[in-house]
Amino acid sequence: MTSTLRSAIALAGAAALSLGAVATSGAAQPGAGRQADEVKIGLLLPESKTTRYEKFDRPYIEDKIKELAPGAQIDYYNAAESATTQQQQVNTALAKGDQVLILDAVDAKSIQSSVQKARDAGVKVVAYDRLAQGPVDAYVSYDNRKVGELQGKALLEALGDKADSGEIVMHNGSPTDPNAAEFKAGAHSVLDGKVKIGKEYDTPNWDPNNANQQMAGAISALGKDKIVGVYSANDGLAAGIATALKASGINVPLTGQDAQLDAIQRILAGTQTITVEKPYKPEADTAAAIAVDLAQGKDIPKSLTPETVTSGSGEKVPAKLLTPVVVDKDNIKDTVVKDGLYSVEEICTPNYADACEKAGLQ
Repeated sequence: MTSTLRSAIALAGAAALSLGAVATSGAAQPGAGRQADEVKIGLLLPESKTTRYEKFDRPYIEDKIKELAPGAQIDYYNAAESATTQQQQVNTALAKGDQVLILDAVDAKSIQSSVQKARDAGVKVVAYDRLAQGPVDAYVSYDNRKVGELQGKALLEALGDKADSGEIVMHNGSPTDPNAAEFKAGAHSVLDGKVKIGKEYDTPNWDPNNANQQMAGAISALGKDKIVGVYSANDGLAAGIATALKASGINVPLTGQDAQLDAIQRILAGTQTITVEKPYKPEADTAAAIAVDLAQGKDIPKSLTPETVTSGSGEKVPAKLLTPVVVDKDNIKDTVVKDGLYSVEEICTPNYADACEKAGLQ
């Protein structure tokens, strides 16, 4: 073998070793240095019956992802309240090659196997608003026990000296939503021993029609003159409850949550007492920022997940828990209007013009 041939073989071998080292280095850090146009994120929301998801959460999340990673691919899914559909949607997202899932679970327990499947595939999961069980990588929500405490305190304040003169009815929301258990626990921590609870309900899928039927049943069972107040875990339920109360000629303190437009209008009209606003943009922006970091192979900054929570299946999860705000007739302008959820024009339609004027919404 000539010296020239030996040199050529040696150079080829060195090049192969160099390429092998580069490939091995790249495999050791999947996602590291990934460019914005390589980011693929699946956004999985639970339903559209509650107006927040399509009106606020989805556009806020998508806009923030595009701001941080302009070339990102976003695959959107809405489960329409079906846990089975959402499990299938996770499978679709994995098949599409999504690197991160932002997941608001329909059923926190049943989605656990899908979360594990994502982990096994090397896909990160950001639990959004509801803490899914399984090995999620981060969680963004509000202090949900605090939500229940605020609702309970507002109801007690509205009841005043009538708190021990009758009974209240409690509507706690969907049993498959872990947040509902937190709202309920927070409310009970305030209400127990201070009011008599005549009837208490869970309402699957947060269905306003079911809440309406439950409230009508409670009125029939307890008697309209015995009910002094109603705890509703969210505004969707409150809509069904308010209809049942009106049909029976009852107007008592009623709580809510989510700051839906119809709830703000009921507050102005005097048929709902308060709602709890969980400003959607900070929640959505945080989840989007975490998802983009994970998709690009970066560690999550501690500023985005300063806390740790434990899921129902025992996992310790880095978390960001934001602070909710009570909205009543006196602070609508300083909360939902100031935060950009609704304009005065959206709230103060002709049917509510007089009430808006009295509340100083002009």
